[in-house]
Amino acid sequence: MVRRVAVIGAGAGGLASVKCCLDEGLEPTCFESSEDIGGVWRYTDSTDSGRVTVYRSVITNTSKEMSCFSDFPFPEDFPSYLSHSLVLEYFRMYARHFDLLRHIRFQTTVLSVRRCPDFTTSGQWEVVTETGGVRESHIFDAVMVCTGHYREPYLPLASFPGIESRFKGQRLHSREYRDVQAFRGKRVLVVGIGNTGGDLSVELSRVASKVFLSTRSNTWVISRVSNHGFPCDMVGTTRFNHLMEWLLPSALTRRIKFRRFNSWFNHTNYGLASSKSSKFKMIINEELPFCLLSGTVVLKPNVKEFTESSAIFEDGTTEENIDVVLFATGYSFSFSFLEESVRSTIDDNRSLYKCIFPPQLEKPTLAIVGLIQLTGSIMVGSEMQARWVTGVFAGWNKLPPPSRMMAEVLKRKPPVRRNPSERENLKMSFISYVDQIAACAGVKPSVLRLLLTDPQLALAIFFGPCSPYQYRLAGRGSWSGARAAILTQWQRTLKPLRSRVLGDSSSSSSGWCWMCLLALPAALTAGFLLSKHPQPGWSPWAG
Repeated sequence: MVRRVAVIGAGAGGLASVKCCLDEGLEPTCFESSEDIGGVWRYTDSTDSGRVTVYRSVITNTSKEMSCFSDFPFPEDFPSYLSHSLVLEYFRMYARHFDLLRHIRFQTTVLSVRRCPDFTTSGQWEVVTETGGVRESHIFDAVMVCTGHYREPYLPLASFPGIESRFKGQRLHSREYRDVQAFRGKRVLVVGIGNTGGDLSVELSRVASKVFLSTRSNTWVISRVSNHGFPCDMVGTTRFNHLMEWLLPSALTRRIKFRRFNSWFNHTNYGLASSKSSKFKMIINEELPFCLLSGTVVLKPNVKEFTESSAIFEDGTTEENIDVVLFATGYSFSFSFLEESVRSTIDDNRSLYKCIFPPQLEKPTLAIVGLIQLTGSIMVGSEMQARWVTGVFAGWNKLPPPSRMMAEVLKRKPPVRRNPSERENLKMSFISYVDQIAACAGVKPSVLRLLLTDPQLALAIFFGPCSPYQYRLAGRGSWSGARAAILTQWQRTLKPLRSRVLGDSSSSSSGWCWMCLLALPAALTAGFLLSKHPQPGWSPWAG
């Protein structure tokens, strides 16, 4: 029976895992190699420690109501999109509220995690740690790895001939970037157009002589600000929209999406994306279109090769006098402390059962938390993983036998070469994945049942944002404040904007009531369709 649990890492996933262990009556010990909590969200000016942190100016891509822990909303006076300092402040509040810090051992590095000799019967692990040069060996009944996927910078220098042998300028990875000061007056080439590449290109354009942004991907750019000024994830990430995407042909849904993206600006005119391409990525950036329009950022295709001071692109064009090449090419995960026989089986999250459990182990006492890419908040997905995992450890939730887990993994995972730059292809639907794990944990909300018992709440859940509070309405770990949190989430979104209230501002409550009444037939129809043709992981009666 599992009692003592080792949690590796005190970032968002580690804090949630410690809290979930305590909820299930387990005894967690969290090992954190640095001196504080927060993981990548604890910003430091120094790059010498080897820690991966966010850059100074970073702002969250998901809003506070869609990113919080499910039983601990962000303070209502926090803005919808947050700086790293506010995210870290929230983590500190969470840790204090649930008394998590006493379970964390700081400045303790995990050197190895190995199966005990009697693992097939005990499921136990030997964890070797080092603190201040002193090594210790511990025996734990289970291990939760919460180190995330921002571990090692992915720097594909071999794909860019001349960058090492000929180019005389400076080259660096975005992990080394903190602010713009070192780039003032320089000609900078940013390689990679993910969220980081877009952010850094915009920021550098304010001080650099010129910024070139090189990409080989079709990329759609969307804004954090959506209809009527609300956060885009609160407007777009709804169960109703999710159902429509499932019901409609994929070609039609893709066409609708592209048309919506192009309603802001025509991406083909800007060289970013074509509606004819089936492979694409999406990034969030409000300022990049204007930078392209004003010429402070110039979009370029993939780099073919480098000379001493210039970059030659695949379309044959050349940009001279490049001072700095900044690689925004992402990260690769690594679990160097895991024993080789386990580590070698984890190519990416598709190697894991439900992206969490290594399926080949005789006992399911090792869980990888947070190794996911979602269309919504990874923090919310990690917390849901932790709730299910600790339920498994405590004996409340059961896993299939290893043979069945392995069969599902093999079915889901085609033989592909692992390439961190292509991790966008591993991105999963936020609602689909979190609902799937919630169903496993027995905490997925039942929209139809609520429609019969609490219609106002059911309609808010179905047509409103799929916020984390929904997963605290029923089942183990339910929270008495979940219903109120759902029904007041729009007010908390608007609260920080009320610094200047106008006399003609009208309440949206009456409009919401009318929408609920008009939506009732649609909700009943949707429930009927789902009961007749349930999609995988989407049962209206679940929970």
